[in-house]
Amino acid sequence: MILRSLLVFVAGCCLIPPGAYGASASPTPSFDKARIAWNAPQKPFRIYGNTWYVGPHGLSAILVATGKGLALFDGDLPESAPQIEAHVRELGFHMRDIKWIFNSHAHADHAGGIAALQRASGAQVMASAEGARELEAGGAYPPDPQYGFGLTYTPVKRVRVVRDGETLHLGDVVVTAHYTPGHTPGSTSWTWTSCEAARCLRVAYLDSLTALAAPGYRFSDHPPYVAAFRRSIASVSALPCDILLTPHPGASDFWERVARRKSPDDVGPLVDDGACRAYAAAAGKGLDAQLVRERTTAK
Repeated sequence: MILRSLLVFVAGCCLIPPGAYGASASPTPSFDKARIAWNAPQKPFRIYGNTWYVGPHGLSAILVATGKGLALFDGDLPESAPQIEAHVRELGFHMRDIKWIFNSHAHADHAGGIAALQRASGAQVMASAEGARELEAGGAYPPDPQYGFGLTYTPVKRVRVVRDGETLHLGDVVVTAHYTPGHTPGSTSWTWTSCEAARCLRVAYLDSLTALAAPGYRFSDHPPYVAAFRRSIASVSALPCDILLTPHPGASDFWERVARRKSPDDVGPLVDDGACRAYAAAAGKGLDAQLVRERTTAK
């Protein structure tokens, strides 16, 4: 039942079936297929300016060159770490150039590789207050609506808490943290500006806003959490946003937009100043639908 509930997910959900990283259960063929698809090989490439894609095909890992070191956003699955490391090297960088690792949310498909990447780079890991707790617990975090799915991984040590709205000056880049709890209590979105020649574009790496829960958890039983979720959606809708990136590329039609580029330097198909509003609007509808399902099930 848990597995069936988990595999019925919408674009943008960021979950792994139970037992995938635990000793007590083995992955199912369905999960194996999804996991392989998420971790499929992908050539690294420049998105725009100082911002690069270094993840596998189905899970984003974003690299930003700050002028005084590299910032990496997300570490994906545990088995994604070698691919991310290879991509960093392929672009002419060194793992020790990574000074900061930021996390969107602390599920195993976005945080599972962070411990290995931290060891390889010596980077400081950055997350929200609740995100830090879940990272340090290796994903075993009861307040998470998906707690009970067995989303565990190697715990991450020495996580620095970044405050909501805090701006981090990293070399020539300013990264701003935006707490967007909902998919997890610690979900965080990150924004920065990427420039090329005289043109600067606002990049938003928005965390998932999917209302997905383990069996037994009902969002409607937690009104303060639902209220915080709605505030997150409103916050995302108002964010400055020229280029939208998401932890699962498919959640923002990233590959479709990349395919429309006429050359590697063609940023036009990636630019949409309404993308964050559309992403938030879809999330609001998804949350409403989940609450309706819960009311229907209760009857």
